[in-house]
Amino acid sequence: MSHGIVLFAHGSRDAAWHAPIEAVAARMRALAPGVRVACAYLELTEPGLPAAVQALLADGVRAVTVWPMFLGAGRHAREDLPCLLDALRARHPNVTFALQPAIGEHPDVLDTMARTALGGAPR
Repeated sequence: MSHGIVLFAHGSRDAAWHAPIEAVAARMRALAPGVRVACAYLELTEPGLPAAVQALLADGVRAVTVWPMFLGAGRHAREDLPCLLDALRARHPNVTFALQPAIGEHPDVLDTMARTALGGAPR
C-alpha cells in the first residue's frame, strides 16, 4: 500500500505565508524521496485538503497521514479538520486516513523550539 503525507495548515491571503510549509515538504522529500508529500490549506490558500488528497490518490497513494501544522490543537485541529477527514473517508472508503496531533505539540518540535529560542538568548 502506497503511503502519502499531507501537511495541513491554515492558509493566508499573503502569498509568502505558505513558504515555510512548502519548505518543510521539500525537506521531507529530500530526506525520503520515495514518500509522497503534499501541502493542503484550510482556507485562503490552495490546494484545499480534498484536492491535495485527490492528487495523492491519483499518484497511487492508498493511505494518507495528515499532520496539522499548528502549534496547538485549536478549533481548526479539533473540529474543522476531523470534519474534513470524515467527508474524505466517506468519499474514499478504500483509503486509510490517519490524523496526527498538532505538530507543535510533538515533543521533538517542542524541544527544537526551546533550543532555538535559547540559542538567541543572551548568556
